Formats: sequence, C-alpha cells, structure tokens
Amino acid sequence: MDSYDDRSVEDGNGSAGPGSGRGENTASDVVQGQTQTQTQTQTQAQGARAGMAALSLPYQIAAAIALSVIGLVACVQLAMVFLHVAPSNTLTKQHGEAVDEWIYPEFEQNWKLFAPNPLQQNVAVHVRAEIVGADGRRTTPWMSLSAEDGRAIRGNLLPSHIHQNELRRGWDFYIGSHDNENRANGLRGELSERYMRRIAMARLSEHDYGGTVERIQIRSETRSVGAPDWSEEKISTKPSYRVLPWWTVNPADLPENAEGAGK
Repeated sequence: MDSYDDRSVEDGNGSAGPGSGRGENTASDVVQGQTQTQTQTQTQAQGARAGMAALSLPYQIAAAIALSVIGLVACVQLAMVFLHVAPSNTLTKQHGEAVDEWIYPEFEQNWKLFAPNPLQQNVAVHVRAEIVGADGRRTTPWMSLSAEDGRAIRGNLLPSHIHQNELRRGWDFYIGSHDNENRANGLRGELSERYMRRIAMARLSEHDYGGTVERIQIRSETRSVGAPDWSEEKISTKPSYRVLPWWTVNPADLPENAEGAGK
C-alpha cells in the first residue's frame, strides 16, 4: 500500500489533488458569473435603447408629434366633458356654444356633475298616419313606437342599440331643439324634425296599411313614475300629451331614400 506521503508526492508531481480542483472550479464559476452579469447588463442597456430611441430621427420626430397630438386631444376631450357636466359657471356661459359643438351628438352626457338627475318619468312616443288608398283617405289609430321597442328588448339577451336608444335619443333631440310651442330654436330644430320623420316612416313601413302615407303626426305620452308602496308620497300617474303638428311626408323621409338623402 502507498503511504499518505507517497500520495502527496504524486499529487505534487502533477496529479490534480482535491484542493487544487476546488480552487480552479471556484475561479471558473466567478468568471462565468461575471460574464452572465455583463451579458444581462448589455441586454438591459439594449432594451433601454429600444422604443423611440431605436428609430431614426425622422421617425422619432413623427412619433413625438403623434403622441403630442393624441395627448392634446385627450386633454381637450376631458376638459370639454367636464365643462359639459359641470354646474353653470363663467366658462360655460362664455364658451357654452363651443362646448356643445364639441360634445353633441357623440359625447353627450345625460347627467350633471354633483347633481345626477335620474329620469322620473316614463315617456312613450306615438305616431299615426294619414293614408290615401283605394278606399279613400283615412287616419290610422295611434301606434306606440316605444311599446314596439319594449317588446323587442324584453327577454332579449342582446338587444340592439336601435331598439334601446334610437327613438329615445331622437325624441330628446327634438325636445331640446324646440320650445313648448314646437317652434325650432335653431338649425338643429330642422334636423331633429327630419330625424323624427325618418324614424317614424321606417317603423310605419313595417306595417301594411293598404295605401300611401301622405302625412304623419307624432305625440309623446308622459307618465310620472309612481311612488313605492311604502311611501306616503302622492304622485299622479295620469298621462300628459305633447302633440306635434302634422308633417307632410317627403320622398327623402322614406327608408329607401333616407340614406341617399343624408349623403
């Protein structure tokens, strides 16, 4: 058997002993760790230089301009919506027309900041028509357009936007652009009348009255929402009506011509 000293001598003559192996492995691990750290640092630096910095100068300028325009439009939008829903103040009195032109009709809000005004009335829109046919001239009974929308929505998991909002928003549009005597208070008044005529004619075209519609008349029926059973408040639910004058139907009011007339 070899003695311990002999093994030590052999190790000293070139054989890799246990101590020297651990030292070389440790040094190798340190070098590898430093290399990985440098690689990670370079990757992070490259990532930091990505994005706009990686673009050429003309593209950087274009991207900066685009971001500036988007930010400006977003700030203007927030400011206009805030002024639209805010209580009356100096800015809205001086620049109310500009705010309305920006908001209507796409961004209209049906509530007021700090003073929400939920609807407390049920409003139904009715229409009747004057028909000219083989049996002469006659007037149809009142037809509830709102009731038709209600039947289309009730029980429908995915009701259409038209059935939910078209008639309601059209009537609100008309009321907001006319006085109590149904006189238009601006250019929007004439637009709202054409809009309501086209809505009514689109609904009437779904029914066969055996003749040609020459004139239509629209009215609203408003009923206050009744008080709950536990309340002592007395609220009359008797309907009140707002009847509009008869409107002569123009070719542009017909569904098949309305799209082309709008263009």
